[in-house]
Amino acid sequence: MNKLLILVVEDDPSIRKLITTTLKAHEYRYLSAANGQSAILEASSHNPDIVLLDLGLPDMDGVEIIRKIRAWSNMPIIVISARSEDSDKIEALDAGADDYLTKPFSVEELLARLRVTQRRLAMMQNRSQVEESVFTNGSLKIDYVAGCVYLNENELHLTPIEYKLLCLLSQNIGKVLTHTYITQAIWGSSWENDIASLRVFMATLRKKIESAPDSPQYIQTHIGVGYRMLRVE
Repeated sequence: MNKLLILVVEDDPSIRKLITTTLKAHEYRYLSAANGQSAILEASSHNPDIVLLDLGLPDMDGVEIIRKIRAWSNMPIIVISARSEDSDKIEALDAGADDYLTKPFSVEELLARLRVTQRRLAMMQNRSQVEESVFTNGSLKIDYVAGCVYLNENELHLTPIEYKLLCLLSQNIGKVLTHTYITQAIWGSSWENDIASLRVFMATLRKKIESAPDSPQYIQTHIGVGYRMLRVE
């Protein structure tokens, strides 16, 4: 089974069925959304590896969705649209899309675009693993290989859950991670009691890394949404 999770955003049921059936046949995992609001919810909740996005949606323009996703994530976005004018392609790419496929399209071309994106993701991941075995943000340093955390060169003693939370946030620095995404990553579920536990662990983590927990420097709360690690200069 291919481990990549792909979000298909398409309001036309027949095209959506064609794409999802193709993905299933080639062992991709997938989610689907028929409008912009659902697309943003699915993207923020499940953090897919790739988004296949139609621009002509009933509730909002696809370019707006690209800009919203780019505000918190660098997940690859491949536009699949009937808009074939160069100006439309440029607008989508300038907004943050990674690729543009014009309708009508062949299944073979779609799969080829996915393979290219998949190879790029793998290269980025390998490069990240080599170059970023040590994460530094302001006075905070995480040695992923040794499993140690330092603040102002002093080693911090974190619980396993606190360490996993800190690593998850640091590996997604600048991105807002939703409660659902974090609890699924840490505990493998998103029950209400896990979200309550998340708040407790986040509070204890902040006491250890923030000089003023009530005015956090590293971890920002997005009320009702989740948390984000800020880049500290």
